[in-house]
Amino acid sequence: MSVIKADAYGHGAITAAEALKESDAFAVARLKEGVFLRQKGVEHPIVLLEGVNTEQDFITASEYQLSPVIHLHSQIQLLQTLTLPKPLAFNWLMVDSGMHRLGIRPEQVEMALTLLAESSNISGEVGLMSHFANSDLDGDPRNQKQLAHMLALKHKTSLPLCLANSAAVICLAESHQQWVRPGLMLYGVSPFSDKSGTELGLKPVMTLKTQLIAVYDLEVGDQVGYGGEWTAEVPTRIGVASIGYGDGYSRHLSNKAEVIIRGIKAPVIGRVSMDTICINLNHVEQAETGDDVIVWGTANLAVEQLATLAETIPYELVTVLCQRVNKEVINGES
Repeated sequence: MSVIKADAYGHGAITAAEALKESDAFAVARLKEGVFLRQKGVEHPIVLLEGVNTEQDFITASEYQLSPVIHLHSQIQLLQTLTLPKPLAFNWLMVDSGMHRLGIRPEQVEMALTLLAESSNISGEVGLMSHFANSDLDGDPRNQKQLAHMLALKHKTSLPLCLANSAAVICLAESHQQWVRPGLMLYGVSPFSDKSGTELGLKPVMTLKTQLIAVYDLEVGDQVGYGGEWTAEVPTRIGVASIGYGDGYSRHLSNKAEVIIRGIKAPVIGRVSMDTICINLNHVEQAETGDDVIVWGTANLAVEQLATLAETIPYELVTVLCQRVNKEVINGES
């Protein structure tokens, strides 16, 4: 079950669905995402991880043959009273095995399954799904505790399980049950804070690039950008690149990040603006207006590195890229 929520983690949901067409199913978070995929011709089973809560949303899910995850007793009650155009298929019950975010408590699962089986709106068996709160912490005993809850339910019910997210796929082999649910790793990005995708044998799918739109020289004492937070201590050649927080490039990377120009790393200087960043070009002497600027997506400039500098996670950096960032699909090895 390939997770392509949040526009496939910023990579483009339709592009990802095509690239991952050998998947047995797709998962998104919300009804709107599932409807969009159907309208674009995606025919795979599509799971809605957040489920739906209103009669109209259940009807829409039925009409578009989407599979909302059940995680509330009120959803079960609604399914017992309404009449859907078509029964829901490929159904999943979310179990709160320890994350305490969404899900039915383990001791309430058998009753929930009984009620779902009585509903004419449910077709076929209902699988059991859960989510690890600490799977990115390799060896954390809480993972084993959650896993034990789910394996006990599997023993009682003989139903299929869907447990493993990207981190669990990589480091928690016992969680590989009838279904796995990888997301971030599909795009070549590590789900761990202490390992890069390259270290895990993953290949980044996204390279974020822009261009230099200006190159000029500073004198000693010249200050760069809003607030003048960077001052030239020596004569400095700088470049201005067309990317900023208006594109999703974090302001927290101000005076911290590097980019690659002509194969050479160069530091970002001054505050990140809405539309631009400034770059110290003293070590990229041949740089000129129009040159490509690699922002992330190479082995030595991974999005995981920038996430650490920005004190966030790579999930955030790739998903916040906005609509004005052009996405170009490159086939072959890229």
